[in-house]
Amino acid sequence: MTQTEPEFWVLEYVTITKDPRTDLVVAIGGTERAADILQRSGGFLSVPGPRGDYHRLPYGLPVEQQRLKATTASHALLAAGHSVHLDPALTALATPDGEHDAALRYLAHLAERASAARTNSEVAEILTEIAAPVSGLLPLTREVVVRAWIAASNLHGAAYGEEPEPLARLGDTATFMSQAAHVILRARNHARRAPQHQATASAPRPAPSSASRHL
Repeated sequence: MTQTEPEFWVLEYVTITKDPRTDLVVAIGGTERAADILQRSGGFLSVPGPRGDYHRLPYGLPVEQQRLKATTASHALLAAGHSVHLDPALTALATPDGEHDAALRYLAHLAERASAARTNSEVAEILTEIAAPVSGLLPLTREVVVRAWIAASNLHGAAYGEEPEPLARLGDTATFMSQAAHVILRARNHARRAPQHQATASAPRPAPSSASRHL
């Protein structure tokens, strides 16, 4: 008796992941029925690709919205009988440790993009990720510092302007972070306006010395 290869319905499998180069949340694979579920339950868009249509979430969504839509779509697909692989970084059920690991991966990925940047536009995109007024890394970090400063001041029972020196310096740090974000955004705007020359590979420039950083 000849043993035959079992049928494998590859189109029934859907992968939902985040493309590291473009930061797009994409869904690959699936049937027309899966496409309908992705569009209705997750808000995915059908777009043409080099190897046929695929689905993606609208660009620029906040991370929490990406997770919510990706998780909702994956659950709807599973309920309809499809097999789904959901990128752990996109699950809305992520644990605190998973959140921390995802943040570290994001920062490492951003550093890699900065090292690999070859055009002014690419540099501008990275600086936007760092200092964008609403969702930039630096303003969000400043918000954490401000809230920690307020909480520490309240717990200490100090009135505004009468905090101990370390707490007062913490408040000053939040101001410095706002100023730094403004400087970065000015550099971003300059990079956007600069001629779009292609950079050639060169030796990395040394980091500023500790003395120069305090000038």
